[in-house]
Amino acid sequence: MKQVFQVTFLGACILFFNNAQAQQPEAKNYISKVWVSDLGNGSYKNPVLNADYSDPDACRVGDDFYLVASSFDAIPGLPILHSKDLVNWAITGHALKRQPPFEHFEKTQHGNGVWAPAIRYHNHEFYIYYPDPDFGIYMTKAKQAAGPWSEPILVEAGKGLIDPCPLWDEDGKVYLAYAYAGSRAGIKSIIAIKQLNAEGSATLDEGKLVYDGHTTDPTIEGPKLYKRNGYYYIFAPAGGVSTGWQLVLRSKSIYGPYERKVVMDQGTTSINGPHQGAWVDTPNGEHWFLHFQDKGAYGRVVHLQPMKWVNDWPVIGIDKDGNGNGEPVLTYKKPNVGKVYPVATPVDSDEFNDVVLGRQWQWQANPKATWSFMNVTQGALRLYSDKIPGEAKNNWDVPNILLQKFPADEFIVTTKFTFAPNEKLQSEKTGLIVMGQSYASLALKHSKEGIYLVYTTCKDAAKGSAETEKILTKVSDATIYARVTVRKGAVCKFSYSTDGKQFETVNEDFQAEAGRWIGAKVGLFCTRTSQINDSGFADFDWFRFEPVQ
Repeated sequence: MKQVFQVTFLGACILFFNNAQAQQPEAKNYISKVWVSDLGNGSYKNPVLNADYSDPDACRVGDDFYLVASSFDAIPGLPILHSKDLVNWAITGHALKRQPPFEHFEKTQHGNGVWAPAIRYHNHEFYIYYPDPDFGIYMTKAKQAAGPWSEPILVEAGKGLIDPCPLWDEDGKVYLAYAYAGSRAGIKSIIAIKQLNAEGSATLDEGKLVYDGHTTDPTIEGPKLYKRNGYYYIFAPAGGVSTGWQLVLRSKSIYGPYERKVVMDQGTTSINGPHQGAWVDTPNGEHWFLHFQDKGAYGRVVHLQPMKWVNDWPVIGIDKDGNGNGEPVLTYKKPNVGKVYPVATPVDSDEFNDVVLGRQWQWQANPKATWSFMNVTQGALRLYSDKIPGEAKNNWDVPNILLQKFPADEFIVTTKFTFAPNEKLQSEKTGLIVMGQSYASLALKHSKEGIYLVYTTCKDAAKGSAETEKILTKVSDATIYARVTVRKGAVCKFSYSTDGKQFETVNEDFQAEAGRWIGAKVGLFCTRTSQINDSGFADFDWFRFEPVQ
């Protein structure tokens, strides 16, 4: 059984790296100052990833674990994280350096693009299947986890096909489980299975519905397909992202009929949902489940739950009453992987001293080469101003905004930058931004009268609302320290300094909001409203996260 289980379940990563990023070594043992899951005493606390890694899927290849997550319209897309123990993770790359169709994703497409992906390893190759609800299901693969990765293949075109997950069966047949997005397909709460060709690159039939959740499991989605002890299993969440439960279906036949069992729900805990995820095993035979929790403005953070098998049903979390339905844990002993690995977290702070941009950063659309330059001689990231699209109502519609996920519930982030505007433009603006369906920024703005420090807010930006801008002061020195302090509840307070020591606080709180299917993000921008034959720029010296005092 174990050998078959590994062939059909162990999965890995498919990353279509930016060529420069593929040459960037994985950051070793970076430790965030604002969130560490490993407690250092043989235990961990949830979430193991306290950042917006929505719809996680994971797999093991040998002694290595890989996790992939949704990325929607953010580029590079399909982030891949690597771990040796399921607790300490590092960003190892991305599957997409640009998202197809390329012209379509040159504009912001909030909530569209890459939805819930799946990663698997088969016949010495890594695979990722990911859905775009407007175009269909794609697949990309590679011989090595570090790439190079194949151009995404459209396995099946269509609207509303989401959350695909493949299974290579012992008889050589290949199957793909998937769900439907009601917003595109006009139906939801159902799970279907299609057969794929031997290469896994195309569907062979129209598919067959194998489970209808309308009566007992509304909004069932995110199916993950496995095989164990002669049973086909579909792990799928139902009941809604923030209010639902973990369901498992099983059958001796791939097409059913399937038995159902709720194997985890919120129970008496504060972990709402809990929503979709992935079953993984360790080399020592333990079983674990990674899933997400929707935390509003903080996005969908990743939890790790113990799992065991009882009478060929999985039990996830802690089953207090013995009915087979567990509830999530907040702290637990770490997985037994045979040794203790160093504490590590995904990178958040950036000194901008490398020749490539850190893997924590993503643009709001497919990027242009002219948006940024790693100014290594000065140890800075140079952002060139780019013209705001003519149809843009505000920054919600601006592609060249560089962002990363909130890495904790509370943190302070500070950046130092120097503005060098083009005197002929008199319309450039650059600085620090907290981005969501509403946003706020602290920036330097150039006009014919000089350079001003401005605080900008935009309530209901996603609805096309106009910005409100306040002039804080006129500056004679175009070097500034911009800071935002984020406290519990995602309440933000901006401040600024000219010397990096004494900070003046903006006398206004900003309530960060989620984006479309994602958490709020924090980052940098450099824009202009007019066009000539050149641009100004801003050099960002560093971008540092610190704990709230």
